[in-house]
Amino acid sequence: MKLSIKGILNIMTILGVSLFLFAACSEQPKQENPAPQENTTSEKQNNQAVSPSAEKDPIIINWWHAMRSARGEVVEKMIQAFNASQSDYKVVGTFKGNYDETMNAGVAAFRAKKQPHILQVFEVGTQTMMLSGAVYPVFQLMKDAGYDIDWNRYLQAVLSYYMNADGNLMSMPFNSSTPIMYYNVDMFEKAGIPPLSKTEPITWDELGDITKTLVEKGIAPSGMVTAWQSWTQIENYSAIHNTAFASLANGYEGLDCQLEINNPLVVKHISQLKSWADDKRFMYGGQKYQGPKSEFIAQNAAVYMDSISGIAKLKKAVKDFKWDAAPLPIEANTKAQNSIIGGASLWVLNGHTEEEYKGVAAFLTFLASNEMQEYWHKETGYFPITIDAYENLKTKGYYAANPLQEVGITQLNRAIPTKISRGLRLGYFVQIRNIINEELEMVWNGKKTPQQALDDAVKRGNIQLATFAKTYTK
Repeated sequence: MKLSIKGILNIMTILGVSLFLFAACSEQPKQENPAPQENTTSEKQNNQAVSPSAEKDPIIINWWHAMRSARGEVVEKMIQAFNASQSDYKVVGTFKGNYDETMNAGVAAFRAKKQPHILQVFEVGTQTMMLSGAVYPVFQLMKDAGYDIDWNRYLQAVLSYYMNADGNLMSMPFNSSTPIMYYNVDMFEKAGIPPLSKTEPITWDELGDITKTLVEKGIAPSGMVTAWQSWTQIENYSAIHNTAFASLANGYEGLDCQLEINNPLVVKHISQLKSWADDKRFMYGGQKYQGPKSEFIAQNAAVYMDSISGIAKLKKAVKDFKWDAAPLPIEANTKAQNSIIGGASLWVLNGHTEEEYKGVAAFLTFLASNEMQEYWHKETGYFPITIDAYENLKTKGYYAANPLQEVGITQLNRAIPTKISRGLRLGYFVQIRNIINEELEMVWNGKKTPQQALDDAVKRGNIQLATFAKTYTK
């Protein structure tokens, strides 16, 4: 008897099969969206590629990831659904800490020849992984395993971030996100400000007027706060305005690139935010997301810019006011480009057998099925990575019932990515982001002008880029 994935998950629940709970998790999330029922074409292809074999022990496939708490439980459910759907392979998922810790664990394991088959790496580690010599490119893996994948049926703004210079996919996108703008509806209504469009962005000048009204009327202590300031206010700001973050097409065309974030447009933007900080239209809440999110939830700021993955967090945390979401603002008289992604992808590591790689290919195909992508998207807020999954959800009326979930997808796909807006391909990007954060804090503290801070960020960042280029240039 052939069971659907929903049937498998339901049976596991009935029998009391426990999910692997990570150390940081202490609560059971409410599963609002059960796994879909349809036996999709992608699932059928996967089942054909993996023939049942009860006569031998399954081949173990190890996946090291950085998904904890509720997201980690969703990951484990997907793993268990794959394992229950066939008998040739058994995927074992292991939480290895945050993104930095997971990547470092993978590097150390590879050097010790004890590497997993699949390693989840955040987007800023893409260049390092591509040049590591440790990777079995996903496009080649799928071809070698006999899968004919139509990569055109994937979200191109997501895929382009993980492609090499020849346009071949090096890693499989997994948890992909983009930043959007959340706002306090109650505060907007009290100030007489109409709701914002979920598809058409307002301008930064309009946001300045909105936050000024909210602060001057005493409705909001501060106008706006932003999480991940480098990602939202420089990386995505540059992409949306089709302005280079770095030379050589943001590093895609060579290692000897240099940062260009001290350009007039970005300097003007940071200068504007600094002027808003001086009159409370902008408040600095910290480099990451915890501080800014807390300020928004406490209603100390009326507007909050963060990842689409924040939707689920806000739904759970906000109890005493209404909130909504809109695209990130753009400059006046500008044709908006696509925003760029954050999150992580799945890298297949060298050093395993052909039979094991067949299992890896089967698992990645399973994860990309409509059923799994819809489930992942509903439970976590991260994008479905295929057009088929997105269109299937749209046909079912999911976005009509849950319009918040489509804000980021619309923003990401509103334009064909250019050489500038497709993403960033920089070595030592983790260090470069840290440098940018340090220099921006000097602006907010009044210790440097925006021009001085961005000039210094470029100088310091270029040292990192030169060191990386020297290390990897043969």
